[in-house]
Amino acid sequence: MVFQHDSVLLHETIEQLHIRPDGVYLDGTLGGGGHAEEVVKRLSDKGRFFGIDQDEAAIAAASKRLEPYAGKVTILRNNYRNAVAALKELGIDGVDGIVLDLGVSSYQFDTRERGFSYRYDAPLDMRMDTRSTLSAKEIINGYSEGELFHIIKDYGEEQFAKNIAKHIVREREKKEITTTFELNEIIKNAIPAKMRQGGGHPSKKTYQAIRIECNRELEVLRDSLDDMISFLKPGGRICIITFHSLEDRIVKTAFRTNESPCICPPEFPVCTCGRVSKGKVMTRKPILPSKEEVERNNRSKSAKLRVFRRGEDL
Repeated sequence: MVFQHDSVLLHETIEQLHIRPDGVYLDGTLGGGGHAEEVVKRLSDKGRFFGIDQDEAAIAAASKRLEPYAGKVTILRNNYRNAVAALKELGIDGVDGIVLDLGVSSYQFDTRERGFSYRYDAPLDMRMDTRSTLSAKEIINGYSEGELFHIIKDYGEEQFAKNIAKHIVREREKKEITTTFELNEIIKNAIPAKMRQGGGHPSKKTYQAIRIECNRELEVLRDSLDDMISFLKPGGRICIITFHSLEDRIVKTAFRTNESPCICPPEFPVCTCGRVSKGKVMTRKPILPSKEEVERNNRSKSAKLRVFRRGEDL
């Protein structure tokens, strides 16, 4: 299958980056290279671009797509949590812009053997990096009932998390759960029939939760943002596209904290903690996809773009 992914909020992201032709840019979630190509097109021969992804198929697809720009492009297979360290090793001391598109690619969803989708009967996998030892199968069959409950409740915001966890544990005692359709059946039986009417596929929230846990998505995001903001050159911008409320909350909080880091009690007349603002939140409200984009690409409907600009006088 060809690696295909419609880059969500593409024009809005490029506009917000304020690309400098001779600048240095990083895409920490390279995917098929959609955002990357639009950045690289705008760079002069002095500009540099670094693309990072942990998915082998994405690396192959983006490498081919960006081949015409090979002289200014460096692609690394890694997790974006290691991006700053990886670029420093290459002698880069800062960047003018960063893009993170946190959505799962259409390719990952539609390649049935990857096990991301409840629509196909496939092995339980969901690993973005196939070198990882933790897959959805290990989570479903190895985590305790309490751990499964908390993951499904916290990461999937699923109201029937307790019952789903209980059903999973009961069924795996009979035999190991190895496929998506086996899991679908368990989830369906754990949700009251009248609650399955409308509201999408009953497995949707549980699959989101397991995928987030499998790839440590929220942990990686939380651990990366401060370092990435610090790695921006004065005036540089970080643009982050999220697809669910958990990610968006982390980004919103991190941006706000980096803009107003003071932890002094409100009754203090002057700041004594010494924490200095790193810059400014450029999006008080997130940028949303246009009606036309949602009609063209239904997977974009939950997307939100937030932007932070590094302070000029740092």
